[in-house]
Amino acid sequence: MNRDFLEEAGWRPVMAEAFARHAAEGLQPARVALELNHIYRLWTAEGEVLAEATGRLRHEAAGRHELPAVGDWVAYRPDPQAASPPATGTPSGSRGRIEAVLPRTSVFTRKVAGSETKQQVVAANIDTVFLVSSLDRDFNPRRVERYLLLAGQSGAQPVIVLNKTDIAGAHVAEAIDAIREVARAAPIHAISAKTAQGLDTLAPYLGTGQTVALLGSSGVGKSSIINALAGEDVLRTRSVRESDSRGRHTSTHRQMVRLPGGALLIDTPGMRELQLWDVGETLNQTFDEIDALAPACRFRDCRHKSEPGCAVKAAVAAGTLAADRYDSFLKLQAERDAFEARHDERAMQEEKRRSKIMGKALRTRLKEKGR
Repeated sequence: MNRDFLEEAGWRPVMAEAFARHAAEGLQPARVALELNHIYRLWTAEGEVLAEATGRLRHEAAGRHELPAVGDWVAYRPDPQAASPPATGTPSGSRGRIEAVLPRTSVFTRKVAGSETKQQVVAANIDTVFLVSSLDRDFNPRRVERYLLLAGQSGAQPVIVLNKTDIAGAHVAEAIDAIREVARAAPIHAISAKTAQGLDTLAPYLGTGQTVALLGSSGVGKSSIINALAGEDVLRTRSVRESDSRGRHTSTHRQMVRLPGGALLIDTPGMRELQLWDVGETLNQTFDEIDALAPACRFRDCRHKSEPGCAVKAAVAAGTLAADRYDSFLKLQAERDAFEARHDERAMQEEKRRSKIMGKALRTRLKEKGR
């Protein structure tokens, strides 16, 4: 087994420990580089392999959202009857069976678009998240704030990348100041994928075996940044609409590419709708200036809305806390609370369903014993 190949794909001792019991079963480790219609392209010690999840894994993962995602490390069993597929091209067949997903060291998730309360895994086992925003008419600090909230929950280091300095002109410094108000401790880098200006500032995050996921709306230039870092067009790109600077979807699925220097980049489709999923106390960490004011409120469980003696509202009135920052906090707090209420209701419904199934099975068994 070529361990060097695995290490280049991000393999670390913690993965080896988690994989030990699967090795005893004759399985091999691999990393998911692409998923398309439940066909996975895996990076293995022997090269690239196509695979599908076993029926048992699909059944066990139902409801727990543990099906493989791009960036995941998995345990798979090679198909000895299948020839090795080409290194490039669209997956078209099965060359192995994925039997387990190894524990994730980090994971970026969101609620699926629409009204359904389900989780979507965007990328797994990532070291750094590049939160990409463009310096055009679609520039939106509030959207960056939302990405930061979910990135904080992921376990990966968030880094804000402001792309398209080539068209921003004198507004770059103004945009950086606006983002700095929401970024808190997250680093900010202003670059141009088109001219390569500032790309060298991303080098500290791009070491051999380091995994970086690029997240952002359509048209911000995620694929263009990857192409610029790779030194060639490894991903297809499209121009944004001139009327409103809104992007058109180019990436239609998540995939991982390897840079010449050894870093691993995960390109993701643009997300117009980024709904929260189980952010919990990360909201307070993202709005740490509000969290720092909270102990001075009259009531310990102050919601910073209509309660008297609220130190947060007093700071807004005094001008020491930005009003738009406060409004954004209230909006995200309400969204988090609504999610938790829906999630609790769904959990109760699922528990009732399971109790009904178990009760029916028990009655059937007792009836059969009484015959």
